Amino acid sequence: MTESGEDLLQTLLDREAIRELMYAYCRGIDRCDEAALRSVYWPDATHRQGAYSESGSGFVDYAMKARSNGLRMSHHVSNISIVLKGKQAAVEGYFQAFQYDGTPQGGLLETLLNGRYINRVENRGGEWRIAERTLIYDWIKQTPATDGNESQRFGERSPNGRMKPDDAWYTLLGQAPFSS
Repeated sequence: MTESGEDLLQTLLDREAIRELMYAYCRGIDRCDEAALRSVYWPDATHRQGAYSESGSGFVDYAMKARSNGLRMSHHVSNISIVLKGKQAAVEGYFQAFQYDGTPQGGLLETLLNGRYINRVENRGGEWRIAERTLIYDWIKQTPATDGNESQRFGERSPNGRMKPDDAWYTLLGQAPFSS
């Protein structure tokens, strides 16, 4: 049976909303944007990642505390597979995460993680959000960070990424016509 034009349009709109959900998570975690992170989870959502296996809102609390050190992080999501079944969807997204972390000894570590987000998302009241997330780790590489401070590492490459509200993205959103 083929979909009607209206059903096909709704399917495409749902798929695009789910993709935006995946992107909002990456932006939220990278920019330490608590509102963006909270917007991707339903209040009763679960999140399983490594040793953490609790609520989505608890994960946001955990992430905000962990990210408060201001060190760099960059997530990229691709190969998004979406299987829609009414008001629910199974969603797999491959990710690469580049992290710049402090070590217990006071040094710095560069980490490259690859894996997949396995999500059950639900549409409630016309809005898609994560009901259940499991993060699968497929690959990791860690190396000592390059010596020097931010100015030395980046050189003349600026501006650099910042946390909310100092990042260029939030500056743009604060300008007309986006601010209204």
